[in-house]
Amino acid sequence: MSMLTDKEIDALEDILFAEPWGDEALDFFGLHGVVCASVIGPERLTDAQIFLLATGLDSLPDQGVPAIFSQAVSKLSNSLQSSLDMGDTLELPEPEDGDPMNALENWCAGFVDTFVEHEDKWLDANEEEVADLMVPMMALSGLFEDEDFAKVKASEKLAQQMADAIPDSLTDLYLLFHAPE
Repeated sequence: MSMLTDKEIDALEDILFAEPWGDEALDFFGLHGVVCASVIGPERLTDAQIFLLATGLDSLPDQGVPAIFSQAVSKLSNSLQSSLDMGDTLELPEPEDGDPMNALENWCAGFVDTFVEHEDKWLDANEEEVADLMVPMMALSGLFEDEDFAKVKASEKLAQQMADAIPDSLTDLYLLFHAPE
């Protein structure tokens, strides 16, 4: 499985944190969540759509999507797609240092942002099942003012249970959209 090299991740983060959008942009973990949702969801997003979600921009800059961004997103998408097609459970990226729960929250926020942006298409397949499968990512994303989600985030045990449920939820969502019965 060809995941991104540290150099490619650094190049991506240089783009994500560039002026003028750097304050609104997702970090690598958030971008990984966006790409993962693109691969898993009902419709693959273009590099431009991923770039806009990752940077928080409403329109592309004059120079368009940077080539290194497109190459890295393509490599990451293909790697995730290959893993899922082979029946492997996806492994989420973990920080080499820092706070793994913060990285997971950023990943979930990117994934959920992508879901929300295309919610109608996601819910067309099976609204109840999709909603159930989205709970772990939504609970850990930090995007919702929900009492139950706040309880999950406040409890290390509940947060870990939700985190542990994410890989299976991702597989089930992928199968729902890409391997209909």
